[in-house]
Amino acid sequence: MAARRVARTGLNGLFAVYKPPGVASIRVRDIVETLLLKELNSLEQPAVQQQVRFLPTTIEGNAGKELTLAVTQLPVLAAHPLVRGPELTHLKIGAGHRLDTKSSGVFVLGVGHGNKLLTDMYNAHLTRAYTVRGLFGKATDDFSDTGKLIEKTTFDHVTRDKLERILAVIQGTNHKALLMYSNIDLKTQEAYELAIEGLIRPMEKTPPLITAIRCLQFAPPEFQLEIQCLHETQQYLRKIVHEIGLELKSTAVCTQVRRTRDGFFTLDNALLRTHWNLQNIRNSIQDSKIKVKLELQRNLGHQARSGKRHTDMDQVAASELHSTEGTSASDPTHKMR
Repeated sequence: MAARRVARTGLNGLFAVYKPPGVASIRVRDIVETLLLKELNSLEQPAVQQQVRFLPTTIEGNAGKELTLAVTQLPVLAAHPLVRGPELTHLKIGAGHRLDTKSSGVFVLGVGHGNKLLTDMYNAHLTRAYTVRGLFGKATDDFSDTGKLIEKTTFDHVTRDKLERILAVIQGTNHKALLMYSNIDLKTQEAYELAIEGLIRPMEKTPPLITAIRCLQFAPPEFQLEIQCLHETQQYLRKIVHEIGLELKSTAVCTQVRRTRDGFFTLDNALLRTHWNLQNIRNSIQDSKIKVKLELQRNLGHQARSGKRHTDMDQVAASELHSTEGTSASDPTHKMR
């Protein structure tokens, strides 16, 4: 009954919230669940069941007061809200690609059927986008500005041109790795069509890959990057900032990691803390339902076609191998040689 009630409220799909820095992703998920449960339990409750009971009572008779039984309707106390407690005590909310405590930005959650859609998003290997802020002149043990200071360096020689050359090298190296992990022949029509649609990506889990990186702001010692990537962690992005500093013969720490897009969810879709309520979450699920369906079909369809193509190629290769072995065994000329 509780599950049917949740389904009737429209809580069945994916939605995005904005995770603030300083809060763990699992804590955000728990807060959303608590707020939704509170609202769902406050909705109009079904009428309490009644039961018929025969209760003793007295009436005025010829001989005075007489004891008799009267038919009375009483509530079934076992089903009363004050006895059984709230109807809903748990709501299955799944979390998408998580953000660590220091990071902020788009955080995708799923409820009901949305938990399966989260798995589909993972299997589609969608890219994510971040804005990353850095600070030249310092190095710390965890690559962030809050870590233990290890070294201070000068940065007067660092220019935007030098920074962008380093970024171009990073993007080129990662692009070659992306093509390698994608197992696609660049000379085919399929590769051309996938490149146009932006669907060239690995079919399975790989090391972190950067698909695009550029400088948004350069005001030494501060700078800001936009990074699009696959299979990353936020700590990996902080390490990239550190390595950029080293390549520029200086040092750098990361001051902010902010996710601006997770697959097809952007900052415009992410609900702020003041909007984490039943009505806004339900509206967000409905607004994104068609987009989620179309994007997953497009991306998973590519994965299915590529998977079938590689399976067919493996079968052909195996068939040719067996054919060659059979010919070698039965050909007397081959034996004489």
